[in-house]
Amino acid sequence: MEKFSGKVWVLGDDIDTDIIIPTEYLALETVKDMAPYAFSPLRPELAAQIKQGDIIVAGKNFGCGSSREQAPEIIKALGVKCVIAKSFARIFFRNSINNGLLLIENEKLRDVVSEGDDIAVTLNQAIEYHGETYEIASLPKNLMDIINAGGLVKAMRKLNGLD
Repeated sequence: MEKFSGKVWVLGDDIDTDIIIPTEYLALETVKDMAPYAFSPLRPELAAQIKQGDIIVAGKNFGCGSSREQAPEIIKALGVKCVIAKSFARIFFRNSINNGLLLIENEKLRDVVSEGDDIAVTLNQAIEYHGETYEIASLPKNLMDIINAGGLVKAMRKLNGLD
């Protein structure tokens, strides 16, 4: 089982795609150009503070709003290892899988975790935080294959022997 740990950034409920990446930055040429503006309506400094391997922990309905595909791409470009939330908007969930961003649903962690703390995740099993274990659902193999490949296009290229 894959296990990883990371520093936590805590966000609230209803973080919509306009908060993840505001509309005015979608005109920039690349996702890398857009990434410094991630979460800017909520916390303008956050994108610059997130480091490779960090973890976002949020409340319910993360990724609600428009179905803009750039939202999960930008979170991934920031180096976020995964997003753990009480719940995700369904279109955001699928866009994230298709772009290779790991999402984990957990009802309890957001209410107990503190920003800056480290948590450990055993993929498809549990989250460990301050000696407590929080069970997580296992994602189906086909979705894990897409995430592990780095997204749907890369997974299909691999499956069809193109890479």
